[in-house]
Amino acid sequence: MIKVILCWAAVVLGFAASRATFAADLTGQASIIDGDTLEIHGARVRLWGIDAPESNQLCRGEDSVLYRCGTKAANDLDTFIGRRPVTCAPVDRDRYGRAVAACNVAGVDIADWLVRKGLALDWPRYSQGRYAEAQSEARSSERGIWSGSFVEPWRYRACVKLGGRPATCSDEAR
Repeated sequence: MIKVILCWAAVVLGFAASRATFAADLTGQASIIDGDTLEIHGARVRLWGIDAPESNQLCRGEDSVLYRCGTKAANDLDTFIGRRPVTCAPVDRDRYGRAVAACNVAGVDIADWLVRKGLALDWPRYSQGRYAEAQSEARSSERGIWSGSFVEPWRYRACVKLGGRPATCSDEAR
């Protein structure tokens, strides 16, 4: 019985220590991987509750001309963050082993900023509507992807996974 208690104590302490180390590693200068993924100290961090267009995804602007909306989201995020430190609070891990986290820079929720600018969508499947108001504001103001037409990133990925080409998957009727 004492062995079992000592074993569980070691597991709990080990978990707590690794979680504290993990959390400490999620503060620092971020590199932008794409519109909803950062890298801090070599750790990939997926922003919680949102979904940004994929890097090779295309959207139509208000002029109906195609543009790389995923690349725009990543570039605008990089400009917004600049060289300021990013702080992330882990929420979960995704199927790829990345931390899923709520992140901020200078006290601003990065996911909220992206959705408000029309560079990403609230992903209610995960966010329970946390960013719905920001999305409604972006949509009504026709900011970012809301100024033209687009395919939701989750639908775009499903189309590509089924063998579709990025151009045809990007321009699918909503």
